[in-house]
Amino acid sequence: MGEEILPYLDPLMGKLLGALQTSPRHLQETCMSAIGSVASAAEQAFVPYAERVLELMKIFMVLTNDEDLRSRARATELAGIVAMSVGRARMEPILPAFIEAAISGFGLEFSELREYTHGFFSNVAELLEDGFTQYLPHIVPLAFSSCNLDDGSAVDIDDSDGDENVTEVGGVSSDDEAHDEPRVRNISVRTGVLDEKAAATQALGLFAQHTKRSYAPYIDETLKILVRHSTYFHEDVRLQAIISLKYILTAVQAVFEYRNEGTAKIKEVFDTIMEIYLKTMSEDDDKEVVAQACMSVADIMNGLGYMAVEPYVPRLVEATLVLLRGESTCQLIESDSEADEDDTEHDEVLMDAVSDLLPAFAKSMGAQFAPIFAQLFEPLMKFAKQSRPPQDRTMVVATLAEVAQHMGAPIAGYVDAVMQLVLKELGSPDATNRRNAAFCAGEMCKNGGDSVLKYYTDVLSRLHPLFGESEPDNAARDNAAGAVARMIMAHPDSIPLGQVLPVLLQVLPLKEDYEESTPVYGCICNLVLSSNSQILAFVPQLVNIFAQVAVSAVETPEVKVHIGRAFAHLMSLYGHQMQPLLGNLSPAHANALAAIAPKS
Repeated sequence: MGEEILPYLDPLMGKLLGALQTSPRHLQETCMSAIGSVASAAEQAFVPYAERVLELMKIFMVLTNDEDLRSRARATELAGIVAMSVGRARMEPILPAFIEAAISGFGLEFSELREYTHGFFSNVAELLEDGFTQYLPHIVPLAFSSCNLDDGSAVDIDDSDGDENVTEVGGVSSDDEAHDEPRVRNISVRTGVLDEKAAATQALGLFAQHTKRSYAPYIDETLKILVRHSTYFHEDVRLQAIISLKYILTAVQAVFEYRNEGTAKIKEVFDTIMEIYLKTMSEDDDKEVVAQACMSVADIMNGLGYMAVEPYVPRLVEATLVLLRGESTCQLIESDSEADEDDTEHDEVLMDAVSDLLPAFAKSMGAQFAPIFAQLFEPLMKFAKQSRPPQDRTMVVATLAEVAQHMGAPIAGYVDAVMQLVLKELGSPDATNRRNAAFCAGEMCKNGGDSVLKYYTDVLSRLHPLFGESEPDNAARDNAAGAVARMIMAHPDSIPLGQVLPVLLQVLPLKEDYEESTPVYGCICNLVLSSNSQILAFVPQLVNIFAQVAVSAVETPEVKVHIGRAFAHLMSLYGHQMQPLLGNLSPAHANALAAIAPKS
């Protein structure tokens, strides 16, 4: 929802707060869920309502009657959501009372309350970061106790109705009509305990992530739990363990990086976690869990670099290859009856995560990724066939763009296959597809060497509609600008600047995708600094664009420094002739531009 909710915020909150105070318990719980959704969507705009909501939550968070505990759980959850919406500065002074109430709820033996309390503490940890350290001795043992709970497994041997919080896991039956022995009807597990364990497992990871070095006393026990939960029978718990393992690694690095025995300890934990991720990628039967393992590995490669993961690269490549081919355990379980590879359904979340691994390899290995990419290219391109849905094709295009960006020159060997796909995708009815195709076109032109020159005319032709008023998506337009900028920088003599520059400049400044700022403004500034005659024909437009970049709150200091140099160069070339142009700017724009110009 975001900004869309703002016009309705006041009447909506008026009704919800009214209902919260006068309705029966079950409706109050619905109101609390609704207020949580509103707070998450409205963010800072929720601040005027936060105090009243939190005052009401205090009342609910001290209820102790059995029939009120579900409402108390919802109130605890909502207090955490509201805290995240209004921010640390406003919440930190009043948090102790809420934390005390949340801790006291643990003694009430209600699993749902404990589950939501772990969620509350997770939010508070994210909110306070290092400020959460003071609460660790009181809260971490609560998460440990939930993680170490008996699973609540039960074998149902009669025909009576099960508990409403029991879910069937599997069945065992007999065709024997004698019934001499009680028949095992099904094996079930109490879902409240599952949800509580999952929430506690998630909380431990977030505590480690946000307190880092201060989490040192709890690392060993947390790691034991996460290792155990990584093979837990239920996927919800496994998923949270896989996510939390990455965070515990972050904490271990922070704790041990400056200790004598630190390197060995970090390596021991790193090896444990990587082995779990590899095993999960190959053997876990749940696609979401496998996807999370892939994303965690990609994050580790991006964060720690090639040297850290080098011993695991052959097995990671093999696991990636198996996933791209659709032959991993989690894929075979759902698709072993499908004969036609082209028609095999695959999970979008899983394949997006698998495709993240290729740019991570490329970023950590650079050009050395080339022989590995040669193995992965054809299995990846399977998802780019016209018979595939649009989201598959754009996944491939985005992956190829990032591989080209990080692998560099070796991408030249794939120019023909990739550019044919990119040219088609530039005309896609889907804005995401056009955006990724524009990005890919630019990276291929930048890194594809002379072999890409034969496509320049076609690329410019297909990019042109993205600059027009018929293009509804600002991000697609920004990426088209980025593509043209990369093409100019890679092969300036192959671009008709007199035709291209007016089209490029008319869509600046960028509107949405500010990752394109460096190539776009870098290209413009380099042309200015080299006194290129074609760009100097557009000085009035350049001054206006530079001023808007200078005043922007989202552009980086690095981009503004480059803009400042280019502006100073224009001043040195044209001197007093610039004054009328500067006089047309607002004082705010003129002052911002003057502030970023280098002082002589």
